[in-house]
Amino acid sequence: MTQAAKRNTDTAGGNAVLKQIAAISRSLAAKPVETPAPESIRIAEALIFASPQPLKAEAIAARLPKGTDVEAVLRMIAAAYEGRGINLVRVAGGWAFRTPTDLAYALADEAAPPPQKLSRAAMEVLSIIAYHQPATRAEIEEIRGVATSKGTLDTLLEAGWIRLRGRRKAPGRPVTFGTTPAFLAQFGLDAITDLPGLEELKGLGFLEGRVPKGLDVPMPSDSDTLAPDEEPLEADMLSVTPLEVDEE
Repeated sequence: MTQAAKRNTDTAGGNAVLKQIAAISRSLAAKPVETPAPESIRIAEALIFASPQPLKAEAIAARLPKGTDVEAVLRMIAAAYEGRGINLVRVAGGWAFRTPTDLAYALADEAAPPPQKLSRAAMEVLSIIAYHQPATRAEIEEIRGVATSKGTLDTLLEAGWIRLRGRRKAPGRPVTFGTTPAFLAQFGLDAITDLPGLEELKGLGFLEGRVPKGLDVPMPSDSDTLAPDEEPLEADMLSVTPLEVDEE
């Protein structure tokens, strides 16, 4: 076979493959997209509305008819509520109805007492735990450069924003702290990785002036899996009240 004939054969073969791909694409595009049944949408809407916490897609799917595309259901509900006084949003790894932030002014109750604000120390401790978890009290103090009172940790534990994770495999076996789903919900985060990174913090104005060379904002993780240098808490520590935490 001459080189010219071979090129013609290769070209013909390539064109045939392209035609096949195009035919398959047309076939797939022609298939109708199955719309979730109205009853499935109503059930999902009711489940989310009745749940006191953000509801995960898996939990919703378990209550819908078998084979229902739960993601399509959630997209349709979210689209239906877009631009209204209530929105369906992803938060803390689940789905929940929330009022839009731009309507906060209309929902404010002037007669209601102002919400309790966290102290600067509590905000610093919460931020350190969020970014550096699992973290011990000593590690928090090392980052802050000052002592951290037990009362500050108690406040965050009582608020439900931090939890006891385990114990560090180190002398004294100090307790390690991490954040909770309630922390994500409170701050409108779907996952802990939604926390802003170094460049975002600069852009938001939280890191002004000269940033120390080598400053690192770690990629946060709130995995339930213990770190290699952690060990499980004792069974009796899982139900303690904040004031009973013994930081060794």
